[in-house]
Order: sequence, then C-alpha cells, then structure tokens
Amino acid sequence: MELALPGRVEVTSRRFLAIALPATLAQMTTPLLGLVATGAIGRLGDAVLLGAVAVGALLFDFVFWIFGSLRMGTAGLTAQALGRGETVELRAVLIRALLISAAIGIALILVHLPLAHVAFLAMGASAGVHEAAALYFSVRILSAPFAIGNFAVLGWLVGIARTDIGLGLQILIAGVNAAATALLVLYWDFGIAGAAAANVLAEFVGMLFGFGAALRLLGRDWHVPWRTVLDRARLIETVAVNSDIMIRTGLLMLVLVFFTAQGARQDDVTLAANAVLYNMVMVSAFFLDGFATAAEQICGQSIGAQDRPGFRRAVRMVLFWGFGFAAPASLLLLFGGGGLIDLLSANPEVRLVGREFLPLAAATPLLGVAAFAYDGIYSGSTWARDMRNLMVPAVLLFFLAWWLTLPLGNTGLWLAYLSFMAGRGIFLALRLPALERRTFA
Repeated sequence: MELALPGRVEVTSRRFLAIALPATLAQMTTPLLGLVATGAIGRLGDAVLLGAVAVGALLFDFVFWIFGSLRMGTAGLTAQALGRGETVELRAVLIRALLISAAIGIALILVHLPLAHVAFLAMGASAGVHEAAALYFSVRILSAPFAIGNFAVLGWLVGIARTDIGLGLQILIAGVNAAATALLVLYWDFGIAGAAAANVLAEFVGMLFGFGAALRLLGRDWHVPWRTVLDRARLIETVAVNSDIMIRTGLLMLVLVFFTAQGARQDDVTLAANAVLYNMVMVSAFFLDGFATAAEQICGQSIGAQDRPGFRRAVRMVLFWGFGFAAPASLLLLFGGGGLIDLLSANPEVRLVGREFLPLAAATPLLGVAAFAYDGIYSGSTWARDMRNLMVPAVLLFFLAWWLTLPLGNTGLWLAYLSFMAGRGIFLALRLPALERRTFA
C-alpha cells in the first residue's frame, strides 16, 4: 500500500467527493437488510411474524448502532496512522479493531437471552410477537461478531480513503442477504428463523471478503508483531476512543427514543406522522453523513501528517459541501414533501398532520448540518472525549426546550429536536479552535 508521508495532504473537492459519495451510497444500502426480511416475511401473510421481524430488527438496529462507534473510531485512528506514514501501525489498527469487535460480538451472544427478554417486555409486544421475535433475535445474534467486525473493516477502509471498496462490500452483504432470504423464507419455508439466518450468512460473507480486501491492499508484508498489536498505550487509546464515541451515541439514541415516545403519548396519528417525517429527513441524513465520513479521513490524515493548513481546508470543505447540500435539501422537503407524505401514507389524517409539521421537519437538514460536519471532524481527529462531553449540554438543551414548549404539543417536540441538532453543531464549533491549537501545538 502506498502511504502518505508526513507533510501536505491533498484537500480538494474532487478528493472529498470521491470519498463522500461512495460512503453515502454504502450507508443507503444498510436499511435494505431489514427491508428485505420484512418484505419476505410479509409475503407469508402472518401479522405476528411481520411484527416480530419489526421488533427484532429494531432491537438489532439499536444495539448495532451503539457499537457502530467502532467504525468512527477505527477510521480516525487509521487516517492518522496513514498521515504519519506508519505502515506497521496502519495494520495494527485493523487487527486491534477486529479483536475488539470479536470480543463485543461474543459477549452479546452470551448475554442475548436476558437482553432480549428485557427489551421485548419494554416494547410491550403481544405474547405471539414476543415469542417469534425471541426466535429471530436468538438466530440473528450469531451475526454479531461478523456485523461488528464489518464496522471495523469499513472504518479502516474509510481511514485509507477506500470508501469505494466499502461500498462494494455493503452491496455484497445486501445482495447475499436478499438471495439467502428468498431461498430460506420463500422457497425452503424456514420462516422467521430463515430470515435471521440469511442475515448471519450475509454478514459472514461480508466479513470474509472485507478481510480479504484488506489483506490485498496491505500486500505481502501484512504481518504485525503481537507486541505491537497489544501495545498497552495503543490499546488504551483504541478502547478509550471507541468507548467515548459509544457513550455519545447512546446519548443521541436517548433523544431519538424520547422523541418517538412523546409522539406516541399524544396519539397514533401524530406518532405515524412523526415517523413519516423523520424517515424523509433520514434520506438527507445519509448524504450529510457521507460528507462527515470524508471529513473523518481527511482531517485524521492531516493531523497524522501535522498539516495544519490541510486540516483547516478540510474543515472548510466539509462545511461548504454540507451547507451547499443542506439548503436545497430543506427547500426540497418544504415544497416537495407533501407528495412524499402521500406516497408514504395512505391515511388522510396522517397526511394532514404530516403537512402541518412539514415546515419544522424541513428545517432539520439546514439546522443539523453542522452537527454532522463536526462529528466527522471530531471523530477523524479522535477528539472522542470532547464529542462525548459536548453531547451532554446538547441533550440538556433538548429536554429544556421540550419542557418549555410543552403547551405547544407536537410543535414543541419538533422545536426541541431542532434546538438539539443546532446546539450540537454550535457546541462542537465553539470548542474546535482550542482543540486545534492543542493538537497542532
């Protein structure tokens, strides 16, 4: 692999988009895993099984999103090793991340029974759904070491600016999952266990090909001394970075879960309308997260190379492209969102309520773009502790805004969410100059 030596890092729009666009497409394939299982089980005509897949997939999304922090942490550490020109450390970062992912995956398998029991009781599903979801979860949990390992490989590929290979791996996983689900569920009639087994197979195949791609990129000299892999300082750094990002992600999930729960407390129509609007907003989030991924790589490499001008150019680049996309995305949602609401829901009441709150939802990309941009900058720079700490005032701002706007009902809930997204970006932006001075001292 050709490594960049410490010095100037290329920061151009062409390179930025070459990283961001494949990363965006790769993330858009992720929802296909749950969608394929839902579609196949839905063809069986059993509402209980369909509900079980929905409940089980939701729990998996929650668990895997938390441990998806491994991708962000690995990307930052890899990019910095690349910027320093440290060939051996570049390989060691990947092996450490895979060891951590294997440990987390095995631990999840060992504790999956009590974890699933508590989660399904909290969701309040019927006995039939609970039983079927437990079966789905017990089979799919076997994919945990491979799924989390794929996060590690994807983060490493982001760190060396090979998001194109990451996109290929995500397409492979989605394709294997679709084919295996069709065979196991629709042809061989294995039902919900077959849908879960298809996912296990897909993640396993993705892990094999991902590791193979990494070995090929590294070339013949891929061996790393175990004393380097198990270096105490590096291990502590790796665990600390990923732990801090995981806590930050948990706080983010707290806000999203509370947002959903408060919509449900009002009425079913409001809950459904909020879900439709949020899914629309998530489409723009895929693009904003792709720009953040490019920032992870370029900022991390700039820090590794001690290229302060390159780092500053990368910061300006992600903000330029982020706001350049977010502004038209907000306008598109505002003026074209009504048609999307009609497409996503046939219920007249949901359509009416959705249109009522559409202007607030449409403001989300514009007010939240800075949060995505600075998340990428911070994770690439491995300023994970500050990411964690600055999420706390943003969460407090959300709950304060929600409490102050309680009389406004769902309008207040959306205003609180917008305050949270804007606050995240503002807090991260204010902290950045001090961190930059410290990093490049």
